Amino acid sequence: MRKIKVIGILLALMILMVQCQKSSTLPAEDYDDRLSGGLETVFNATSHAFSQMFTNMGIYDEHVHSVGDDVFSRSFVTAPAPINSGLGALYNNVSCISCHHNDGIGLPTAGESQSSLLVRISQPGTDANGGPLAVPGYGLQLQDKAIFGKLPECKVNISYTYTTATLDDGTPYELRTPTYTLSNLYTPIATNYMLSPRLAPPMIGLGLLEAIPESQIVAGADPSDANNDGIKGRANYVYDANTKTKMIGRFGWKANTATIITQIVTAFNQDMGLTTSILPVESSFGQPQYDGLKDDPEVADTIVNAVKFYAQTLCVPARRNTTDIAVKRGEQLFALGKCVNCHKQTFTTAVDVTRPYLSSQVIHPYTDMLVHDMGPGLADNRPDYLAGGQDWRTAPLWGLGLYETINSPGYYLHDGRARTLIEAIMWHGGEAESSKAYFSHLSTADRNAMLTFLKSL
Repeated sequence: MRKIKVIGILLALMILMVQCQKSSTLPAEDYDDRLSGGLETVFNATSHAFSQMFTNMGIYDEHVHSVGDDVFSRSFVTAPAPINSGLGALYNNVSCISCHHNDGIGLPTAGESQSSLLVRISQPGTDANGGPLAVPGYGLQLQDKAIFGKLPECKVNISYTYTTATLDDGTPYELRTPTYTLSNLYTPIATNYMLSPRLAPPMIGLGLLEAIPESQIVAGADPSDANNDGIKGRANYVYDANTKTKMIGRFGWKANTATIITQIVTAFNQDMGLTTSILPVESSFGQPQYDGLKDDPEVADTIVNAVKFYAQTLCVPARRNTTDIAVKRGEQLFALGKCVNCHKQTFTTAVDVTRPYLSSQVIHPYTDMLVHDMGPGLADNRPDYLAGGQDWRTAPLWGLGLYETINSPGYYLHDGRARTLIEAIMWHGGEAESSKAYFSHLSTADRNAMLTFLKSL
């Protein structure tokens, strides 16, 4: 009898062990290095690499993605109109794709049809939710275009000053510092104000970033620098207009937006003047440009959800040349320079039984999703919830090596001031000061290896 009992216990343990193995996650080191987006990685290195839909969806999901893709490319027009109605009265551009060229990063210009730079504005203080405080008559974003018969809020002028320097091996480089001024104001700004330029970012992998468990992001934060490595990193908690709660910020250059759907409706509202059920008030409300039409919301929920789904299900391009000796060497140097302390390589998305294409994916975005002090050189001096005036979210690096292919010539950083990867690195400061110095001290061969690694992403 005792023997049978022992055998029973052993069988029970074996069953438990098998069950535990089934529920475990495949170790990241077992994945192909090229699969930046897990199973939703696309092997496409052309100018359309950022515009590929997830490959593991059903027919219906593919249809919704295509509907969202169509809306993303549509140009909206002044109301009333039979289709695509509701543009303005104030806006920055007429379509999503006008800023996100080829679903990639845009041009750091303002006021032109292909411009991708918008300028946030606020006055000192915070609103009821802890966010930036709107400027009377201008809100939180400057709109430099208006429909016929209305005045744009202003003209945004961008000028650059140029400085030259050399890396330790004598290689020269040039940095350009932007200055933003406003002219042609439709009405004077009657308070002190702060400006923050923001360049349209790439659209790839947003759904995967949204699926990262908050616990994984927060685990990387070290706001008091307890480990004394000089790198802190803080989560930015922001008010979400959709859920009407405070949530961890994931999107935007300061992680000032929590969800994709809020990012979408905010862009509709502020960039194009389109209202939705989540943001039903015109951006020009209270100003003389307000159209006074009773046509809100101008974009139906079905359309909003289709665009959200489109943004949620864009693949990440595969890495290239991952076995190349220079790429391997560059990857080692990237780690030795502590760049990986912020540009974290790997996350695993949460389990999602309703959306298997987003579930349990081991991804390599090279971001920690946290905000860091990047020093005075990059400061906009405009707080955004918990992100301070020198803080910026660690930008994901996946797809970085294709910027020049997709958005020739390609621009980098929050305002597109950097025209090359060397410039982007040499703008790093604050918590990244030592990593910048490490890069500058590298030999020519090692520096080229690190750049080759970055271009493989």
